[in-house]
Amino acid sequence: MGRISLAERFLAEDLKFELAILATVQGFYQKLLRDLLGGEIPVPSGLDELALRHTERDLPETLSRMYRWLHVLDMAITPAVLRQALTPDTDSEVAEALLRYFVRRREPSDINRDKTDLISTFLYRHPRVHGQWQQQGYGLDGALPLSPFEIALIEILADTDVPSLPEEHVQLLRNFDPLREEIARYRDFNSLMDSGIVSRVRELKRWLDSSFYHPGVLATVAAHNAAFGARFDELFVKALAEIKQFAQALDEMGGSILSTVDGVEVTVEHVAAIEQKEMLKADYGSALEKFRRVSRLKKELDRRPPIRKSLLAPAAGRNTPASGGAAAAAKLARVAAAKAPPPAQAFRPPVITAQQISAEEGKLRRVEESIRVFVRVADPKYRQIVPMRFFNLTLTAPEAEAYNAGFLEEKSLRADVARTLIRLVSCVARVNTELEELKRSQSMSSLWKLHADALVVLLDIAGTTTEDAERVAKMAANSDAGASAKAIRETVQKLLGRSDLAVKALAHPGN
Repeated sequence: MGRISLAERFLAEDLKFELAILATVQGFYQKLLRDLLGGEIPVPSGLDELALRHTERDLPETLSRMYRWLHVLDMAITPAVLRQALTPDTDSEVAEALLRYFVRRREPSDINRDKTDLISTFLYRHPRVHGQWQQQGYGLDGALPLSPFEIALIEILADTDVPSLPEEHVQLLRNFDPLREEIARYRDFNSLMDSGIVSRVRELKRWLDSSFYHPGVLATVAAHNAAFGARFDELFVKALAEIKQFAQALDEMGGSILSTVDGVEVTVEHVAAIEQKEMLKADYGSALEKFRRVSRLKKELDRRPPIRKSLLAPAAGRNTPASGGAAAAAKLARVAAAKAPPPAQAFRPPVITAQQISAEEGKLRRVEESIRVFVRVADPKYRQIVPMRFFNLTLTAPEAEAYNAGFLEEKSLRADVARTLIRLVSCVARVNTELEELKRSQSMSSLWKLHADALVVLLDIAGTTTEDAERVAKMAANSDAGASAKAIRETVQKLLGRSDLAVKALAHPGN
């Protein structure tokens, strides 16, 4: 028998490694289908576990047969099925084998791309060491820093012929950072669904074509998916809880029809049948229309609630953390206003619309700009006392410095702190102004209601603003910027104090 050359030995080892990957994928697929169908799936002769252990000859033929068999199994396993099969208990070795299989295959189809997407995102969400993807990356060439997850993917796919990344696809990847920032700005499920971000990201993934299987692309997309998924789940759970709260209250009052969506009456029973966990576990593509229906139902309930929202708010006194104080104040305002004695002005808080929020945001920007102009041109000795129409607005030193800052466009912690202080102070100024207007219009009911409505919108905005401010304060505290965190929290307390006065003014009109 002739000697085996070194090249032939390396080739045989490579083929054995590839066969081991495929055998792992086959084992995962067999278990998945066995659980789905309630029985074993017959395996072709020569591809069972025992036969594969003793495969020394005809490795290329065995690999060819294994690929054909896995392609058959692939047709039975949809991305939605794969998504549900990947659980926190799934072995990382299995997930890595699946990733190698799909990247080596690189079939130009949405289904193959979606499965690869799911697997890489699973690996991102379930690192072997908790928090390892959040560590600082380093540059393999000493220049461009790579994320730790991309480095891990490069190692996993080291024996795989991955595609190169052309410059036009590098440019496409740069769209993901702005998208993650956009996701963080959405405050409710309706705005997230109306944004069209799901379809925009899906189109981006299609444009990446075969470059999608590059480790840098997979790492970028996985980080986006994790951020989007967390925000999506959070806002969906919140929206569904509010819908179910409406339904429960309506049921207790003897009602049954909650609203009408697309010409179909939605009943209490329909809402009760919505399974939150099942919807969130389903594939986004197949469940997207269900999510849209939930969003449309939420819009209808916000526009025409079947019962007064104030009845659903807690009747207990205020006992909330600073981060949600103003939002809670808005709810308390509705409760107190609903309980106001008949002789007083019966103020009924409006359902806040997107148009009202947009109009108020415009007023806040104008207030912000007027304060900034004053602070920048005033004598430094007097710039902390800003003359407003009805009052003098007193700024703390950090607040004045924020309005005078020249680095607001930076992507940095100090810019976040300055922008947060500016936003908080502008809200304080607007609440003060509307409170003064409210006092001066006691004898004019229509004018009083106009300013009361504006206060309700401001309280809602103040709630969101204080939540955002608390997040920035925590970031500052964790970065040893204790003075910045303290400054933010002092301004938050100032806004909460004005919000409390607004609540009392709405709850006891005429006092």
